[in-house]
Amino acid sequence: MKLIKTFAVTLSVILIAACAPTDTTHYYSIQDALNSPQAKQVLDPNIKLSFAKQASGKVIQSGLVSNKKTNAVNKTDKEACEWAFLSAVKQFQDTAKANGATKVGNLVSYYKKNTYTSSTQFECHTGNIIGGVALKGDIVK
Repeated sequence: MKLIKTFAVTLSVILIAACAPTDTTHYYSIQDALNSPQAKQVLDPNIKLSFAKQASGKVIQSGLVSNKKTNAVNKTDKEACEWAFLSAVKQFQDTAKANGATKVGNLVSYYKKNTYTSSTQFECHTGNIIGGVALKGDIVK
């Protein structure tokens, strides 16, 4: 009986540890994500993107935020992060098109309202089953 109780407690501890939420920060290449086959399927090459710098032209909306999550089950962290990143970029491009704009500028990572500025990398957070990217940027005509 004591062995069964010990086994049950050990199993419970293992299950709790395995199911505990995690939040791992990653930094991945913007260029790798933009050059991926998925990017070619979802992004509009006519809407120009500027990371960590303002695009030339008139800013028509500033400080917009896109916060995208994706199911990370059966994906590597990189795959999940790149998909969430592309979803966020696509949302900016769709907003630009809807407003007659042709550029998205000053794109920076903005996870949990913390700015990470880089022209080469984006920030992503992954947990046990979810990956997420938040971007902040401007719509430019």
